[in-house]
Amino acid sequence: MKASAFTVATLLAVASQSTLAAELEVEITNLTKGLSFTPVLITAHDSEDKLFEVATEASAALQAMAEGGDISALVTQASASSSDIAENPAAGLLAPAASATAELTTTDGNEYLSVAAMLLPTNDGFVGLDSWKVPTEAGTYTVYLNGYDAGTEANNELVVEGSGAPGVLGIPAAPGGQAGTNGTGITTGDTNTMVHIHPGALGDDDLEGGNSDLNNTVHRWLNPVAKLTVTVK
Repeated sequence: MKASAFTVATLLAVASQSTLAAELEVEITNLTKGLSFTPVLITAHDSEDKLFEVATEASAALQAMAEGGDISALVTQASASSSDIAENPAAGLLAPAASATAELTTTDGNEYLSVAAMLLPTNDGFVGLDSWKVPTEAGTYTVYLNGYDAGTEANNELVVEGSGAPGVLGIPAAPGGQAGTNGTGITTGDTNTMVHIHPGALGDDDLEGGNSDLNNTVHRWLNPVAKLTVTVK
């Protein structure tokens, strides 16, 4: 028996709907020993509307996030481009070894997943994922995320509480209270002003002086800094 025109049209509509949306569960895990992530931003977007792109200059919105942990301008940017957004799933800082989970429903054309959050304590470091293509098949997928340098501030490794305003040199906070004081500074300028892989922290073992305020037994790190587990339902 032939299917009616109505039945065929209904099946085609259902098939079309399934390609336009996806139900995602996204879990991010902090893999570092001594770094915290500021509020995490997760977006599903099209191929053009990125949170960041390596080897390009950071936007003002990215700079605000990378230097001070403020994701509000990135959220505004993503909203304006009709991206699907999950923000701050940890309801604050994501501590070392901790995980946070967000539910995200993607809409028509938003086939790429991006993630960003500042790394504390760093000057302008952030954990990031740039435009990972969301699989069309149901299942659980794992992606490891690198730490990036926004290229907007020298990595002097000096903790200056509250210095998170863009363009103000210094690390705004050191969660955990294991940083030092009175460092002279690792550097006053960086030659790479583009978004790039972060070189990591040097730190030192002098908590009352030395070059860095970072503790080299706590705050040194290598990539990857996070694990993203994406479940496509």
